[in-house]
Amino acid sequence: MSGSGARAAYGAVGGVLPTDTTLDVRNRGAGVSAQVAVLPVGSFEQHGPFLPLATDTLVACAVAREIAAAYPVHLLPPVTVSCSHEHADWPGTVSISAVTLHAVVSDIAASLRRSGVDALVVVNGHGGNYVLGNVVQEASARGERMALFPAAEDWEAARERAGVVTSLLTDMHAGEIETSILLHAHPEFVRPGHESADFTADDRRHLLTVGMSAYTESGVIGRPSLGSAEKGKELLASLTDAFEPYLGLLTSLTGRK
Repeated sequence: MSGSGARAAYGAVGGVLPTDTTLDVRNRGAGVSAQVAVLPVGSFEQHGPFLPLATDTLVACAVAREIAAAYPVHLLPPVTVSCSHEHADWPGTVSISAVTLHAVVSDIAASLRRSGVDALVVVNGHGGNYVLGNVVQEASARGERMALFPAAEDWEAARERAGVVTSLLTDMHAGEIETSILLHAHPEFVRPGHESADFTADDRRHLLTVGMSAYTESGVIGRPSLGSAEKGKELLASLTDAFEPYLGLLTSLTGRK
Protein backbone atom coordinates (compact mmCIF):
# COMPACT_ATOMS: atom_id res chain seq x y z
CA MET A 1 0.00 0.00 0.00
CA SER A 2 1.44 3.37 -0.96
CA GLY A 3 0.87 6.77 0.55
CA SER A 4 -1.89 7.30 -1.99
CA GLY A 5 -3.67 4.07 -1.03
CA ALA A 6 -6.59 3.42 1.28
CA ARG A 7 -6.74 5.71 4.28
CA ALA A 8 -7.41 4.62 7.84
CA ALA A 9 -10.04 6.42 9.90
CA TYR A 10 -8.07 8.87 11.96
CA GLY A 11 -8.49 12.16 13.73
CA ALA A 12 -6.31 14.29 15.98
CA VAL A 13 -6.69 17.07 18.51
CA GLY A 14 -4.73 20.03 17.16
CA GLY A 15 -2.96 17.65 14.81
CA VAL A 16 -1.11 16.16 17.80
CA LEU A 17 -3.24 13.86 19.97
CA PRO A 18 -5.01 10.85 18.42
CA THR A 19 -8.77 10.75 18.92
CA ASP A 20 -9.22 7.00 18.39
CA THR A 21 -11.51 5.09 20.70
CA THR A 22 -10.66 1.60 21.91
CA LEU A 23 -13.24 0.28 19.43
CA ASP A 24 -11.47 2.03 16.56
CA VAL A 25 -8.24 0.29 17.50
CA ARG A 26 -9.99 -3.08 17.86
CA ASN A 27 -11.59 -2.79 14.44
CA ARG A 28 -8.26 -2.02 12.78
CA GLY A 29 -6.63 -4.92 14.58
CA ALA A 30 -7.78 -7.40 11.95
CA GLY A 31 -5.13 -6.15 9.54
CA VAL A 32 -1.50 -7.19 9.74
CA SER A 33 -0.15 -3.67 9.41
CA ALA A 34 -2.44 -2.51 12.23
CA GLN A 35 -0.09 -4.47 14.45
CA VAL A 36 2.49 -1.76 13.77
CA ALA A 37 2.37 1.27 16.08
CA VAL A 38 3.81 4.68 15.25
CA LEU A 39 5.28 6.76 18.08
CA PRO A 40 6.21 10.40 17.40
CA VAL A 41 9.13 11.60 19.53
CA GLY A 42 9.79 15.31 19.61
CA SER A 43 11.42 17.69 22.04
CA PHE A 44 10.77 20.88 23.98
CA GLU A 45 13.62 23.20 23.06
CA GLN A 46 14.35 26.60 21.62
CA HIS A 47 13.86 27.10 17.89
CA GLY A 48 14.86 30.71 17.62
CA PRO A 49 12.47 33.63 18.14
CA PHE A 50 9.92 32.60 15.50
CA LEU A 51 9.23 28.86 15.96
CA PRO A 52 7.73 27.34 19.14
CA LEU A 53 9.58 25.26 21.70
CA ALA A 54 7.39 22.34 20.62
CA THR A 55 8.58 22.50 16.99
CA ASP A 56 10.20 19.06 16.92
CA THR A 57 7.10 17.51 18.46
CA LEU A 58 4.87 19.24 15.92
CA VAL A 59 7.11 18.04 13.08
CA ALA A 60 7.15 14.44 14.36
CA CYS A 61 3.38 14.52 14.78
CA ALA A 62 2.86 15.96 11.31
CA VAL A 63 4.89 13.10 9.81
CA ALA A 64 3.12 10.50 11.96
CA ARG A 65 -0.29 11.97 11.15
CA GLU A 66 0.33 11.65 7.41
CA ILE A 67 1.54 8.08 7.89
CA ALA A 68 -1.57 7.19 9.90
CA ALA A 69 -3.78 8.70 7.20
CA ALA A 70 -2.10 6.63 4.49
CA TYR A 71 -1.52 3.28 6.22
CA PRO A 72 -3.57 1.28 8.76
CA VAL A 73 -1.16 1.69 11.65
CA HIS A 74 -1.80 2.34 15.33
CA LEU A 75 -0.94 5.98 16.03
CA LEU A 76 0.30 6.90 19.49
CA PRO A 77 0.45 10.29 21.24
CA PRO A 78 3.87 11.95 21.16
CA VAL A 79 6.75 11.92 23.58
CA THR A 80 7.10 15.68 23.99
CA VAL A 81 10.27 16.09 26.09
CA SER A 82 13.52 14.38 25.14
CA CYS A 83 17.29 14.97 24.97
CA SER A 84 17.80 18.68 24.28
CA HIS A 85 20.83 19.30 26.47
CA GLU A 86 22.70 21.17 23.73
CA HIS A 87 20.00 23.87 23.89
CA ALA A 88 20.12 24.34 27.67
CA ASP A 89 21.44 27.91 27.44
CA TRP A 90 18.09 29.15 26.06
CA PRO A 91 15.07 29.78 28.31
CA GLY A 92 12.23 27.30 27.98
CA THR A 93 14.28 24.28 26.95
CA VAL A 94 13.51 21.15 28.99
CA SER A 95 15.35 17.83 28.78
CA ILE A 96 15.27 14.33 30.16
CA SER A 97 18.27 12.00 30.24
CA ALA A 98 19.08 9.55 27.47
CA VAL A 99 18.57 6.77 30.00
CA THR A 100 15.05 8.01 30.72
CA LEU A 101 14.14 8.35 27.04
CA HIS A 102 15.51 4.84 26.41
CA ALA A 103 13.35 3.50 29.23
CA VAL A 104 10.21 5.34 28.11
CA VAL A 105 10.36 4.09 24.52
CA SER A 106 11.28 0.56 25.61
CA ASP A 107 8.40 0.50 28.11
CA ILE A 108 5.96 1.71 25.47
CA ALA A 109 7.10 -1.04 23.10
CA ALA A 110 6.70 -3.66 25.84
CA SER A 111 3.20 -2.41 26.68
CA LEU A 112 2.21 -2.54 23.01
CA ARG A 113 3.40 -6.13 22.71
CA ARG A 114 1.28 -7.12 25.71
CA SER A 115 -1.76 -5.66 23.97
CA GLY A 116 -1.04 -7.48 20.70
CA VAL A 117 0.75 -4.73 18.76
CA ASP A 118 4.02 -6.43 17.95
CA ALA A 119 5.99 -3.76 16.08
CA LEU A 120 6.87 -0.14 16.76
CA VAL A 121 8.13 2.61 14.47
CA VAL A 122 9.67 5.56 16.28
CA VAL A 123 9.19 8.76 14.27
CA ASN A 124 11.95 11.02 15.54
CA GLY A 125 11.68 14.77 15.14
CA HIS A 126 14.83 15.78 17.04
CA GLY A 127 18.35 15.11 15.84
CA GLY A 128 19.76 15.10 19.37
CA ASN A 129 17.85 11.95 20.32
CA TYR A 130 20.85 9.78 19.50
CA VAL A 131 19.80 7.14 22.02
CA LEU A 132 16.79 6.15 19.90
CA GLY A 133 19.16 4.38 17.53
CA ASN A 134 20.41 2.30 20.44
CA VAL A 135 16.85 1.50 21.51
CA VAL A 136 16.09 0.10 18.06
CA GLN A 137 19.39 -1.77 17.80
CA GLU A 138 18.92 -3.45 21.17
CA ALA A 139 15.29 -4.33 20.52
CA SER A 140 16.13 -5.84 17.15
CA ALA A 141 18.93 -7.90 18.71
CA ARG A 142 16.36 -9.35 21.13
CA GLY A 143 14.16 -10.39 18.22
CA GLU A 144 11.65 -7.58 18.70
CA ARG A 145 10.33 -5.60 15.75
CA MET A 146 11.22 -1.94 15.85
CA ALA A 147 12.38 0.74 13.40
CA LEU A 148 13.54 4.34 13.52
CA PHE A 149 12.08 6.73 10.94
CA PRO A 150 12.96 8.82 8.97
CA ALA A 151 16.52 7.85 8.10
CA ALA A 152 18.93 10.46 6.75
CA GLU A 153 18.33 9.02 3.27
CA ASP A 154 14.58 9.60 3.66
CA TRP A 155 15.17 13.22 4.63
CA GLU A 156 17.55 13.70 1.71
CA ALA A 157 15.03 12.30 -0.77
CA ALA A 158 12.33 14.50 0.74
CA ARG A 159 14.58 17.55 0.55
CA GLU A 160 15.23 16.95 -3.15
CA ARG A 161 11.57 16.27 -3.97
CA ALA A 162 10.40 19.39 -2.15
CA GLY A 163 13.01 21.64 -3.77
CA VAL A 164 14.65 22.49 -0.46
CA VAL A 165 17.78 24.44 -1.32
CA THR A 166 19.68 24.10 1.94
CA SER A 167 21.71 20.93 2.52
CA LEU A 168 20.97 18.71 5.51
CA LEU A 169 24.32 19.73 7.00
CA THR A 170 23.52 23.44 6.83
CA ASP A 171 19.82 23.09 7.66
CA MET A 172 20.51 22.00 11.20
CA HIS A 173 17.98 23.83 13.39
CA ALA A 174 14.94 26.05 12.79
CA GLY A 175 15.92 26.24 9.14
CA GLU A 176 14.27 25.72 5.78
CA ILE A 177 12.87 22.24 6.48
CA GLU A 178 11.34 22.84 9.90
CA THR A 179 9.99 26.24 8.92
CA SER A 180 8.44 24.76 5.77
CA ILE A 181 6.73 21.92 7.62
CA LEU A 182 5.26 24.27 10.19
CA LEU A 183 4.18 26.78 7.53
CA HIS A 184 2.21 23.93 5.97
CA ALA A 185 0.99 21.99 9.02
CA HIS A 186 0.77 24.72 11.68
CA PRO A 187 1.13 28.19 10.12
CA GLU A 188 -0.59 29.70 13.16
CA PHE A 189 2.50 28.88 15.24
CA VAL A 190 5.08 30.55 12.97
CA ARG A 191 5.82 34.07 14.14
CA PRO A 192 7.26 36.89 12.05
CA GLY A 193 11.03 36.99 11.76
CA HIS A 194 11.94 33.81 9.93
CA GLU A 195 12.29 35.84 6.74
CA SER A 196 15.46 37.51 8.07
CA ALA A 197 16.84 34.92 10.51
CA ASP A 198 19.25 32.98 8.26
CA PHE A 199 22.48 31.92 9.93
CA THR A 200 24.88 29.12 8.98
CA ALA A 201 27.59 27.29 10.88
CA ASP A 202 28.57 24.14 9.00
CA ASP A 203 31.61 23.32 11.16
CA ARG A 204 30.07 22.15 14.44
CA ARG A 205 32.58 19.52 15.44
CA HIS A 206 32.53 20.51 19.13
CA LEU A 207 28.75 20.72 19.44
CA LEU A 208 28.45 17.95 22.02
CA THR A 209 31.09 19.61 24.20
CA VAL A 210 30.14 23.29 24.01
CA GLY A 211 26.48 23.19 23.00
CA MET A 212 24.54 25.20 20.43
CA SER A 213 25.17 28.59 22.00
CA ALA A 214 28.82 28.39 20.92
CA TYR A 215 27.69 28.42 17.29
CA THR A 216 24.63 30.69 17.18
CA GLU A 217 23.30 33.57 19.25
CA SER A 218 19.77 33.38 17.87
CA GLY A 219 19.41 29.61 18.15
CA VAL A 220 18.99 29.30 14.39
CA ILE A 221 21.36 27.34 12.17
CA GLY A 222 19.95 27.20 8.66
CA ARG A 223 18.03 29.29 6.15
CA PRO A 224 14.44 29.67 7.35
CA SER A 225 13.88 32.53 4.90
CA LEU A 226 13.64 29.89 2.16
CA GLY A 227 10.85 28.00 3.88
CA SER A 228 7.39 27.73 2.32
CA ALA A 229 4.15 25.88 2.93
CA GLU A 230 4.42 24.17 -0.47
CA LYS A 231 7.84 22.78 0.42
CA GLY A 232 6.42 21.56 3.72
CA LYS A 233 3.60 19.76 1.94
CA GLU A 234 6.02 18.01 -0.42
CA LEU A 235 8.39 17.09 2.41
CA LEU A 236 5.57 15.32 4.23
CA ALA A 237 4.33 13.63 1.05
CA SER A 238 7.79 12.27 0.33
CA LEU A 239 8.25 10.97 3.87
CA THR A 240 4.82 9.32 3.74
CA ASP A 241 5.81 7.44 0.59
CA ALA A 242 9.16 6.53 2.16
CA PHE A 243 7.39 4.81 5.05
CA GLU A 244 6.01 2.00 2.89
CA PRO A 245 9.14 -0.21 2.90
CA TYR A 246 9.46 0.17 6.68
CA LEU A 247 5.94 -1.15 7.08
CA GLY A 248 6.62 -3.96 4.63
CA LEU A 249 9.81 -4.95 6.43
CA LEU A 250 8.23 -5.03 9.88
CA THR A 251 5.22 -7.05 8.74
CA SER A 252 7.37 -9.51 6.79
CA LEU A 253 9.68 -10.26 9.71
CA THR A 254 7.08 -12.63 11.11
CA GLY A 255 6.54 -14.27 7.73
CA ARG A 256 3.21 -12.51 7.17
CA LYS A 257 2.65 -10.57 3.95
